[in-house]
Amino acid sequence: MAEASTNDAAFVGNIPLMYDDLLVPIFFEEPARSVAAVIAALEPVSILETAAGTGALTRELLSATPAHLTATDLNAPMIDAALRRTASERVTWDVADALDLRYPDASFDVVTCQFGAMFFPDRVRGYAEARRVLKPGGSFVFTVWDTIENNAISDVVTQALRLEAGEVELDFLVRTPYGHAQDDTLTSELIEAGFTDVALSRVDGVCITDARDGAIAVCEGTPLRGEIERHPTMTLGRAVGLAATALRDRFGDGVFHAPMRWVEIVAR
Repeated sequence: MAEASTNDAAFVGNIPLMYDDLLVPIFFEEPARSVAAVIAALEPVSILETAAGTGALTRELLSATPAHLTATDLNAPMIDAALRRTASERVTWDVADALDLRYPDASFDVVTCQFGAMFFPDRVRGYAEARRVLKPGGSFVFTVWDTIENNAISDVVTQALRLEAGEVELDFLVRTPYGHAQDDTLTSELIEAGFTDVALSRVDGVCITDARDGAIAVCEGTPLRGEIERHPTMTLGRAVGLAATALRDRFGDGVFHAPMRWVEIVAR
């Protein structure tokens, strides 16, 4: 399982707005609907969401459940972006570290985290915090991406950038978002954190976009942007151009449908 870099969770600058405008509709809305349905079946009264980002899952949970939500993220700019689009008396927003939650023990029926666990510098500690704040019989429901080979847009972009990156790798996507899909490691870390019942399932979905938006979303709307900007020869504009050309070569002009796959985990 890959280890996250200290820069991998740096959703700063204009990334939050770019994230919400492009990444959420392309990559995150369909998984959010799927996870919200899983959580709704549990009939929770209270939900804690960590690494809530700009609120993609939060909005789906508001539609799918009558529960009160406490939605948190480590990055204040992501919360600010979320507040622009997610106004509800049933949501309490908070800047919080998933590895050091300030909530009392046994506070929530469900803890959830959409595509955030991959950024935890200590996953076992993050999972243990989720368990601590769960009520007896509660569930920790979260997602990670499957391997990059099963997520076509990110795979195509990565391969295109690698051709020009040289010895200075642009490996954020492989290392962090798509580096944490090993069932045995996920299960063993959750058991180490104190969970006793772990169920994993892979879910296939579809990204709908065009080459330009897909390239901008991945290159400018994720921490890959920081790696590109630190690269000694690659510019952001060049990276977007390479990515867009590669996506167009793979999927053609205009709007296309690309496969994606994620892992849903329910730990009790």
